[in-house]
Amino acid sequence: MEKLLVLTHVDETGAALTKASLEAVAAGVEFAAKLGAGLTIGIVGADCAAAARQVAGAGAKVLTVAGAEFAQARYASDAAACEALVRAAEATIVFAPAGARFARVLPGVAHRLDGVVETHITALAVSEKGLEATRWYYRQRVEAVVLRERRPWLLLLDAGTRECFAGAAGEVATETVAVMLPALRTTVSGVKAPKQDEQTIRPEAKVLFVAGAGWTKKQADGAIHAAEAERLILGFLRGTDASLGSSKSLVDQSGENQEVLKFMTHMNQIGQTGATPRHPKGLSTCCHGEEPHVVGWRFIGERRAVNMDANCGWARGKADVVYVADAFKVMEKVNALLAAKK
Repeated sequence: MEKLLVLTHVDETGAALTKASLEAVAAGVEFAAKLGAGLTIGIVGADCAAAARQVAGAGAKVLTVAGAEFAQARYASDAAACEALVRAAEATIVFAPAGARFARVLPGVAHRLDGVVETHITALAVSEKGLEATRWYYRQRVEAVVLRERRPWLLLLDAGTRECFAGAAGEVATETVAVMLPALRTTVSGVKAPKQDEQTIRPEAKVLFVAGAGWTKKQADGAIHAAEAERLILGFLRGTDASLGSSKSLVDQSGENQEVLKFMTHMNQIGQTGATPRHPKGLSTCCHGEEPHVVGWRFIGERRAVNMDANCGWARGKADVVYVADAFKVMEKVNALLAAKK
């Protein structure tokens, strides 16, 4: 009989589970029932009491690893916590959110447990052979269905691929798991982050706005209007709290001595980096819809594009709606409408 463990961790506030963790819990509840497996939920954080109440409706055994050492992400402490939880649950299958905190830890944990790990899991199913996991390879361009006999099998579930657990909250009995920590050689002295209006990468945003190289090319008057492009794009981001993405051709211009958007970096690139955001809506501007870039949009719910070329890649069945228009004029009007609405 399989034993299923869902590894979770609290968010930055320390008072609740992350959205990705709640998605993993939902997957655990569903597939524990399908596999006839026992279900355990493991929680890592400084204080896990509030997070444990969130999953009371899951009907699972709840294990916690709590303490000040686990408030911040750190490989040594997180790896030790996850290993201890897997051993305490005697888990044969482990679900975990593929966020920054656990994605760098689970491969090492699998090695310690003499198990195997899969990353970029986007779908799960049960067949007569057992649990099947759908995952991506080669910068998320090749899809495969994987089955494993080796246990424990650790699965990092990509965020945004299922609904969050929505069971009733309540009191639940928890069991604290003791962890023997190694000597910790790193300490977290604080967090430095840009101001909200300067932050352009927002994974939880409802809209993804993507800028292409056309923003920094010569316009109808024969001149480049990079400063105006920056004003329009930042105005839209501030007016909608959208997340900003970029085509590869745009972020590469910084090394080609061309006009660039000062707030754009390779971190914003969608497509060839393997970045596959999962926003409900996406708006692409001044981008021709090249195949590597479009691959990065596979999980966007509703796709729209603005391009002067009626024969661009977006118009060939890759977008739900294509506006054949000047992006400068379109975004000027959109920003005016947003300002009037406020």
